[in-house]
Amino acid sequence: MSYKDIVVFLDAGRSTATRLDVAVSLCQRFDARLIGVDVSTPEAFAGEFADVAKGLEPAFEAKIKEGAIKGEYRVAENRTSSWKDFYAHYADLVVATGRDEDSDDLVARGIPDDIVMSAGVPVLVLPPIWGPAAIGESVVIAWNSSRESIRALHDSLPILRHAKRVTIFEFAPFVDHVDSAPGLVQAHLSQHDVSSEIFTWPNASDIAPIDALFSCLERQQADLIVAGAFGHPRLIEALVGSASKDLLHNPSVPVLMSH
Repeated sequence: MSYKDIVVFLDAGRSTATRLDVAVSLCQRFDARLIGVDVSTPEAFAGEFADVAKGLEPAFEAKIKEGAIKGEYRVAENRTSSWKDFYAHYADLVVATGRDEDSDDLVARGIPDDIVMSAGVPVLVLPPIWGPAAIGESVVIAWNSSRESIRALHDSLPILRHAKRVTIFEFAPFVDHVDSAPGLVQAHLSQHDVSSEIFTWPNASDIAPIDALFSCLERQQADLIVAGAFGHPRLIEALVGSASKDLLHNPSVPVLMSH
């Protein structure tokens, strides 16, 4: 598996330039086509950001030419309830950014939360204020033995194969004296030529799960989290229940999520 079609959302907010740079670099890495989807709201064309909103297409075209990649520009149809899903359903990966209160009214509602649940493909969510920095050199997999976790694991394999370091993190793992779940995951990854190490947090009473995860991220100097997502729009549940909403909206580390 590889990423051959990547969708990146474009808007007049301050994070678009970084998001586009990340998407272009991923396309270069995987020899993929980039689909730029304008998700601007009508408000974006009526105020101080109007010139930026109107210039999204030429900015996108210039960037794909500079990056020497294939690309196409699309404008999302926002008159129907399902428009946000349309282009994501025909891609291998979606690149989005968490909500930014400074530009919240410029971007269509439901991005990225609803997209994570509806896309059917992995969504790489960047922090609103981030980068540019490497993504995927040191990856932490947030594992909880769920269907969503294995889906995210498989969806991230193209990135994991390029990573210099992969860590399997499990919070308060179930004690099994025959086979541990992280050990089975590690063996499975090795069949895909991915070397990994295991980091478990055995005590569920001394720290919140999300804090344990971020302790692992800091220790491993991680630049990407891989996690499954389950629940329904606006009530994202993954990794360790409601803590995944914090994960999706975390301010410091990109996260690749699959449902």
